[in-house]
Amino acid sequence: MKIPSEASQIDQWKSIMFLYDSALKEMNTKIEILNNEFVQINDYNPIEHVKSRLKTPESIVKKLKRNGYDVTIENMVEKLSDIAGIRIICSFRTDIYLLADMISRQRDVTVLYVKDYIKTPKSNGYRSYHMVVTVPIYLNGEMVETKVEIQIRTVAMDFWASLEHKIYYKFEGDGPENLQQELKACADMADMLDNKMFSLNQAITKIAEEQAKEKEAAKVAEEMKKAEREDVPAGNEQEPKDGKRSGESASGNRKEAGE
Repeated sequence: MKIPSEASQIDQWKSIMFLYDSALKEMNTKIEILNNEFVQINDYNPIEHVKSRLKTPESIVKKLKRNGYDVTIENMVEKLSDIAGIRIICSFRTDIYLLADMISRQRDVTVLYVKDYIKTPKSNGYRSYHMVVTVPIYLNGEMVETKVEIQIRTVAMDFWASLEHKIYYKFEGDGPENLQQELKACADMADMLDNKMFSLNQAITKIAEEQAKEKEAAKVAEEMKKAEREDVPAGNEQEPKDGKRSGESASGNRKEAGE
């Protein structure tokens, strides 16, 4: 990302944040289109909801200092990858990898790196799929590749991570050992819930598919019976064994009675 050196610090800041804000809008549009296409083709919505945010100046300064960098716009652009952030919340773990693949296959999206905290959770139990990408922002006369961090997680993962952040970070990352253990246990329970709900969804889907097949088979059988009935020619009913049609016997009896 090119920083206009002739501009003032304030103007540089505004220009950079404009790019990050534009990158968020670009990626949000891509994700919305991908989701709508998936729903149209598969009649299934893999995304529960999407959140996006720009890091505040205070958070940017704090993170640079925490990582040992001088607070400069150059370091902000080069060293930080989460100034523009998007969080995608999915129903099931399989949806996470599906969406990550769909995003990475976009021709104008470049994946810089991936951190899979689902296959390899953090020590505190944190689970999520992180990917840092760049997306082109077309300005008047130039194109600027701008970084966006995308986090993809399930509802259960997001529930734990959101509350863990509110609880644990009150201690500035130095909470009591027993609290850390309790939070880790909660993370494991959330993971068990994810697995259980996925298994239930698989079972329900299988039952629904079997019921749909049975209904379709019954419908086909009924249509075949109907077609067979309609194919019988009129007046081609089977003759009685005595050669008389219905009504002939009664007519003959009336004639005999008259005689």
